[in-house]
Amino acid sequence: MASKNIDTCCDTTTIADRKPAAAQKENNSKPHTHSHEGHSHETKGHNHGDHDHDHDHDHDHGDGENSGWRGQIPLLASLVILAVMLTLEYGFKIVPANLISLLIFGAAYLLAGYNVLKLAFRKAMRLDFFNEFFLMSVATIGAFSIGSYSEGVAVMVFYSIGEWFQDVAVSNAKRSIKALLDIRPDTVDVIRDGKITTVKPADVEIGELIQVKAGEKVALDGELVSDKGTFNTSAMTGESKPDSKAKGDRVLAGMINLNTVIEVKVVSLFKDSKLNRILEMVQDATARKSKTQLFISRFAKVYTPIVFALAVLVVALPYLFVTNYVFAEWLYRGLVFLVISCPCALVVSIPLGYFGGIGLASKNGILFKGSNFLDVMTTINTVVMDKTGTLTKGVFKVQRVVTVNGDEKELLRLTAAIESKSTHPIATAVTLHAGDVLQNTKIGEVEEVPGKGLKGLIDGKQVLAGNIRLLDQFNITYAEEVAKEEDTVVVVAIDGVYAGFITIADELKEDAIQAVKEMHEMKIQTVMLSGDKQAVVNKIGRLLGIDRAFGDLLPENKVEKVEELKQQGKHIAFVGDGINDAPVVALADAGIAMGGLGSDATIETADIVIQNDMPSKIVTAIKIGRLTKNIVWQNIALAMGVKVIVLILGAGGVATLWEAVIADVGVALLAILNAVRIQKMKL
Repeated sequence: MASKNIDTCCDTTTIADRKPAAAQKENNSKPHTHSHEGHSHETKGHNHGDHDHDHDHDHDHGDGENSGWRGQIPLLASLVILAVMLTLEYGFKIVPANLISLLIFGAAYLLAGYNVLKLAFRKAMRLDFFNEFFLMSVATIGAFSIGSYSEGVAVMVFYSIGEWFQDVAVSNAKRSIKALLDIRPDTVDVIRDGKITTVKPADVEIGELIQVKAGEKVALDGELVSDKGTFNTSAMTGESKPDSKAKGDRVLAGMINLNTVIEVKVVSLFKDSKLNRILEMVQDATARKSKTQLFISRFAKVYTPIVFALAVLVVALPYLFVTNYVFAEWLYRGLVFLVISCPCALVVSIPLGYFGGIGLASKNGILFKGSNFLDVMTTINTVVMDKTGTLTKGVFKVQRVVTVNGDEKELLRLTAAIESKSTHPIATAVTLHAGDVLQNTKIGEVEEVPGKGLKGLIDGKQVLAGNIRLLDQFNITYAEEVAKEEDTVVVVAIDGVYAGFITIADELKEDAIQAVKEMHEMKIQTVMLSGDKQAVVNKIGRLLGIDRAFGDLLPENKVEKVEELKQQGKHIAFVGDGINDAPVVALADAGIAMGGLGSDATIETADIVIQNDMPSKIVTAIKIGRLTKNIVWQNIALAMGVKVIVLILGAGGVATLWEAVIADVGVALLAILNAVRIQKMKL
């Protein structure tokens, strides 16, 4: 009752063409390793729940090739025959002779149930009797044996219609997720020997130039060779805002070129592109079962044989206690019991609900590595976040230029001149802010003072630029206000005299304040951990309204803080870049990586990847987890509640086969529709 990527338990084949589906092992606890700038990290995988899939099977309804109405002509013909016969009987009081009724209803039964009967026989030959096909075959043949022809046909017709609708729902869910990310073009224009050649993306080598026209999709990851370009990244990030790139910037497969013709230098093979890896990750996510799915799988395997046994007891046991025992009457009750016991609604709607949750997350630029992490996000009550790159942009900018003599331009020119010889992010921020003022500046020898700053000769003047410790080393006095600054400070001295300072700060992300506010509204505690100085962390914490903010932390200190929170009973999601914070990611209940499109390590190690770097997506991920769980438990309550009621009524002789089949198929369809609506929701 689900696609081959959706885990259920009753069977491994479809009505149209059922083939065994291999059970997939859950490798969720396998350690992942990654490195960054020479530092190796090993991350312990998360193992939320039991992921042993050795004995779990997929209930594969194919990919929808037979879900169109043309593939269901025999079933539709059977439905028409049933409708005509019922109309004659109840509308015109015309009841054919028993033999004629048997032949007509028998033909309708075979049209609707041929595939079900065939599958039931195959399974019975393998001594597999506890499955829905054998159950439906026994129930309907039993109905024919006591002369309830119309009811027997009705059970098979509506069961098969339910299967058909389930096939359609599963196929649509699979297609919707595949369409989100499978946006790779079939061909690409590559520049070879000065000529443009159209080839398949898989035939392009690293280092080759490809040309992308306006409106076309980029086929491979690369660097922009053209001066600039504007791209639509909505298919991957869920954001409609165009993304502007400059020469040398990274361009990823799946982005759509919006303006002029551009050229891109390929940096990775087609099979290694970020898009390929993300697509595989989303498709594989459905193999990782949640605790609820695992429970339902095991429950159904025990539940089905128990129901068979109870149905037999319903037929046989009254013989010992009922005075006027009529076998046909109690057999009928047993058949009702069998029909309503089919666990279709549970084994289809629950994995379909999780599948829908993963699809909804993908539409919003959030990639879950398994449905188990949808469940984990519903338990989170504390979100721990890194500062740089998570809540801030990670791009330093000059905030203020403060001078002793008031000549800000001169101080900025001299500082930018010496900083131009450094590749440090702070130095880059100063030189970018200064612009082209260095054209007529004479830069002499520049020397780095480790951990403190730079010393050099600029236009014949001795210039020092760095932190306070640099000026202390050269015994240069400076203003007290420098030590009180909350932002990062570049202190400058010219010819041995303090000349002023420049403040540098990272920018908050546009949605960071709103994200923290929404977390508080959801009763979630927020914590910020950073290696930055405490004064900077305090300032950012105040601006954002963070509950607790800790600075001056090394990686091992971050682990200690998270361990303290866990000892307090907190369920923690840690959000960072997934590279330098690997130990904390391993320790947290859910590791969320920012910038999955820009880092291989994040895709490998994180449980959840936010593709567009927006902190507000943390809230979205939690909402999707809660929404999915609500839908799943609504379906469980609906299915079990109705089944228990009708089972009792059937055993008591109150419910008929008509009511049983309507209850079974109706509940299954309602549960499926409830699960499918997740994909249509807007957050």
